[in-house]
Amino acid sequence: MPQQKRYPSGTPFTGVMGRTLATSTPAWPEETIAKSGSPNILFIVLDDIGFAQLGCYGSDIETPNLDKLAANGLRYTNWHTTALCSPSRSGMLTGRNHHSNGFGCIAEVASGFPGYNATIPKENGMLPDILLPKGYATFCLGKWHLTPAMDVHHAAPRDRWPLGQGFERYYGFLGGATDQYYPELTYDNHHVEPPKTPEEGYHLSEDLADKAIEFINDLQAVLPEKPFFMYFAPGAMHAPHQAPKEWIDKYIGKFDQGWDKWREATLERQKQMGIFPSDTPLSPREPEVKAWDSLTPDEKKVHARYMEVFAGFLSHTDHHIGRVIDFLEKIGELDNTLIFAVSDNGASAEGGENGSVNEWLFFNGIEERMEDNLKQIEQMGSPYTYQNYSMGWTNAGDTPYRRWKREVYNGGICDPLILHWPDRIKAKGELRDQYSHAVDLVPTILELLNIEPPATIKGVPQSPIQGVSFADSFNNATAPTKKTAQYFEMFGQRAIWQDGWKAIANHPFGHPVTEEALAQTAWELYRVDPGAADPMDRGELSNLADKYPDKVQALAELWWSEAAKYNVLPLQGIAPDRLAIAFAETKLPVRPTYNYYPGGSEVPETAAVDLKNRSHSITVEVEIPQEGAEGVLFAHGGRFGGYVLFVKDGQLVYHYNYANRERTEICSTANIPEGEVTLAFEFTKTGEHQGKGSLFINGNPVGEADIPHTIPITYGINEGVTCGYDNGNPVTEDYTPPFSFTGTIHRVVVDTTGEQHHDSEKTLMMHLSKQ
Repeated sequence: MPQQKRYPSGTPFTGVMGRTLATSTPAWPEETIAKSGSPNILFIVLDDIGFAQLGCYGSDIETPNLDKLAANGLRYTNWHTTALCSPSRSGMLTGRNHHSNGFGCIAEVASGFPGYNATIPKENGMLPDILLPKGYATFCLGKWHLTPAMDVHHAAPRDRWPLGQGFERYYGFLGGATDQYYPELTYDNHHVEPPKTPEEGYHLSEDLADKAIEFINDLQAVLPEKPFFMYFAPGAMHAPHQAPKEWIDKYIGKFDQGWDKWREATLERQKQMGIFPSDTPLSPREPEVKAWDSLTPDEKKVHARYMEVFAGFLSHTDHHIGRVIDFLEKIGELDNTLIFAVSDNGASAEGGENGSVNEWLFFNGIEERMEDNLKQIEQMGSPYTYQNYSMGWTNAGDTPYRRWKREVYNGGICDPLILHWPDRIKAKGELRDQYSHAVDLVPTILELLNIEPPATIKGVPQSPIQGVSFADSFNNATAPTKKTAQYFEMFGQRAIWQDGWKAIANHPFGHPVTEEALAQTAWELYRVDPGAADPMDRGELSNLADKYPDKVQALAELWWSEAAKYNVLPLQGIAPDRLAIAFAETKLPVRPTYNYYPGGSEVPETAAVDLKNRSHSITVEVEIPQEGAEGVLFAHGGRFGGYVLFVKDGQLVYHYNYANRERTEICSTANIPEGEVTLAFEFTKTGEHQGKGSLFINGNPVGEADIPHTIPITYGINEGVTCGYDNGNPVTEDYTPPFSFTGTIHRVVVDTTGEQHHDSEKTLMMHLSKQ
């Protein structure tokens, strides 16, 4: 075929347009083609993985696929995040600091200040928006959590969903966490149901790996020379810890020695690997953590099983990451794929002192009982538990560091980074100690691709990239870091790193930031990198503030300077008043009545009618055929808490599920007639979290019962409102989802005029624990 004549897009046509085809010459706008040999780029973003939880960082948990990447690439021992997932991920994708991105905290507790509004400015364009016009395909899979909470629903604009930020294809969940067996899935810009049930073998990690392989395969089948950027974020190892039983049972007995001995053994392995010098001390057990030997035999049994589930979940996740890696190798693309495998923060202590088999108890301020957990020990990790381990294992997962996620000590911010690129990285299995941060990934990639940060993206002038490249460390173990300083702030706790020194102002988590608190908070000082007379202290155990007061003063002043530069102010800490501001500024308008119709997708809790802690009514206009009907009329929640109004065996039934601990069911004393019928449920509040439920058929009372306890805060992170069916896990085991209604629902009218009680402090803690 003759070569096609081309001209740059956006410039005048360069062919000839005569009166006929015979007197005309065609020309085509130039296609954007990546430079020959451009590498694929793969981000593997794990959730809540502590520094010591991967095999290649000293763990005895089996992660052979990630370990293989490390053995054929590099492990960074001095790479940092922000201490929380969404803030870290925003930095990984934009190259700007988390407050510059509006993600000083999580989307659910955003406030109306530039550093905290959970709205990434358009001038902070994401990496896929940079690579797309350079000829890259761009794919996003798994956890997103970078959209303002008020925009995660079907009526929202999509400009801050993945496809609005430069990704061409997306499959995953938009929030901070999801059930691994019943995820709330979004495909591109619309909601979809999982392709299988748990009984059919469904698990989210496998599904995401399937889709990742599919996206790559689709590209390869048509244009194999076109490179891709893939952001693969499975949501593991965030709670709920859930995995197939055969993966969990591989670890039976492996953690019976407890977290104290596990920490000691792990540090020894880290020393043998060269990750830490042989004289590195182990940080003391955190004061919130009990000594393992002080636990009762039943407590030890439960806590050991928590960790068996976590380990099985991690090995299962590694297996499915390995499937994606194996596919790249099969198609000949692995060596030319630049892989960054990272965690978004340190290990999570959100399971508290005792851990949980139903985190929604904790989220709702309901006491967890060890005897209940012991009864469910055989179900741990299954669809029947929503589980997180206890903070003793968190402390162990961050070995040898102090503290954990949400805090700016190294246990919260110093995380694994594995780098693999055989075509360009000649070192195999080596360690790199250069100081680096999540915001440094984007400039590193741009330097490697020889791409200048664009002046504009989609017509919006771009802000300067705030990270710095560490590409020269790939093949040079002694290359000095180009970074001069890096600030940290999370919930009022502050830190600043400069030239190997780190200063920390330890503001207590959960306390508001006041001028008095600022005046009373003393800065600590640590030598965290080599280069001075004082020994390296990555564990932050030796406070040198009294020895070097001038250095403390200089670093404190530098922190305030950086804070002003990057929109860190005003410091807000964590307190109910902050949440009250967030709700007032970001919540969708509340209506006195809501109308729902069958056939729609699930409405997420953030956008659905809120019936908690208020008198209300649910009225359903239906048509019952002559042969009768059954199915769900209206539902909110699932196995771990919620309510459902349904028809079964000719009766109207209302079932209230109080955090899977206590259930109230009201059945009508009369059967539902055929034809046009009005079915209703009314809740009359009689106390702060209690009331009376009543059923009506065509206005006639047909049943009532006291509901002694009601959910105060939330039914579940991915359990929204459905009309005419109940998807995901069921509110009650009386039916199998979706249990779609077989009659005709004309309309569901929900009245919310009853006054609502709102517990700001408990709601705040629920949102933070979902991060």
